Amino acid sequence: MDNTLWQRTADELGAAVGSGELSAVEVVESHLARIAEVNPQVNAVTQAMAETARAEAAALDARRDAGERLGPLAGVPFTVKENIDVAGVPTTHGIARFRAFTARRDAPPVARLRAAGAVPVGHSNMPDLALGGVHSRSELFGDTRNPWDASRTPGGSSGGDGAAVASGMAPLGLGNDSGGSVRLPAAFCGVAGLKPSAGRFPSDHRMGPDDPSLASQLIPVDGPLARTVGDLRLAFEALAGTDPVDPRAVPVPPDGPAPRAPWRVAVVRDPGGQGVHPAVETAVSAAADALSDAGHAVEEIDDVPRLAETLEVYGRLIMTEFSLAWPHIGPVVPENSRAYIEMSMERAKPADLAEYLRLTGVWLGLRRSWAELMSRHELVLGPVFTEPPIEPGLESTGPEGFERVTRAMRLCSATSLVGLPAVSVPGAVVDGLPQGVQLIGPMYREDLCLTAAEAVERRTGVLTPISPAGG
Repeated sequence: MDNTLWQRTADELGAAVGSGELSAVEVVESHLARIAEVNPQVNAVTQAMAETARAEAAALDARRDAGERLGPLAGVPFTVKENIDVAGVPTTHGIARFRAFTARRDAPPVARLRAAGAVPVGHSNMPDLALGGVHSRSELFGDTRNPWDASRTPGGSSGGDGAAVASGMAPLGLGNDSGGSVRLPAAFCGVAGLKPSAGRFPSDHRMGPDDPSLASQLIPVDGPLARTVGDLRLAFEALAGTDPVDPRAVPVPPDGPAPRAPWRVAVVRDPGGQGVHPAVETAVSAAADALSDAGHAVEEIDDVPRLAETLEVYGRLIMTEFSLAWPHIGPVVPENSRAYIEMSMERAKPADLAEYLRLTGVWLGLRRSWAELMSRHELVLGPVFTEPPIEPGLESTGPEGFERVTRAMRLCSATSLVGLPAVSVPGAVVDGLPQGVQLIGPMYREDLCLTAAEAVERRTGVLTPISPAGG
């Protein structure tokens, strides 16, 4: 068996398995061996699915040998965040209370990736209940370490997927993002990540029989991580579409009409004028130069629309709904995660009914303001996080650390509220750490974000897979 298969892209692996050049079993075995080798250092994969992955791979090979044409991701391993259901496996959300909470069926994005031929090889770590901060540390599984530097966080809340993909444990990861939770790990781990438009991918985030309330219906989205933008595009095409489980998912084609050249790209270096680290500014400048060299019309703008107001609405809508659930959730949240949650509730005070209803109207106006910006520009380029990768748990150390982290992720929070798609891609490596940028597009124009991200990737290069480094 070729023990270097884990280094290859999802595109290469899917094509090779589909043609018979490689067997799906070989591909899965190579990645399981890589997990065994590096996961003890990185601690990204929480529950390996070795036996089921081997069985699925063997079934794929048998179908191909019988003459069946396999999907574009045939035999491609992927990891799945601990809050997304994989049939027959516990969906623990990282906490002891749900240790035996075995999923009865696949969540829609897992089912769609499987339909394209991909094979889940493990659940991946995240903060407790995805609420405990932006560092992937859970009660059940401990800390995930950034494979670039163990003294830096891999990000969160999809940090297990970011670290697993970066270190070669899988070519693809499946996470979710409601304010940067795919884009931050992508930026901190030197890989690519997609936050899709609201309604682009079907999902199911129920933790019981009841559906979530309004903000939790419209803000969180599931999204993929990959080492290359090309692989991210393959995952996007597999995940997009409708599903009766999720009536929010829209039947919009993956690719829209080509805009007239040159594309207009708005660059916002310092959203809200609250400061940006020179290393991050270097990455934004490099990405802007790459897009300019690719023939796009790059234009500096002062700011994105109504940022301070957007952040206030984002925080208050989410925390108003969350405060009603806190009496039920609070008792199961581990003590280590309570500090970040409680500071979040203190920062964004719950609204009464009249104020909550007013905020839903402001929300629509904010979306309109962003739509007006996107009518003048095909894309917006800006930072994912306005600082380099931070130390683990900074956001939970006290009010100063909390504010610093919340401020640094402000462009992610804003774009999550208004529902726009964004691709995080490395813009540079500074002082040995990757620095991510994001390309934000109009609703349902993930294709534009991906195409522009490929231009940035050609300049920066593909940075991973890497072997874990100390710190």
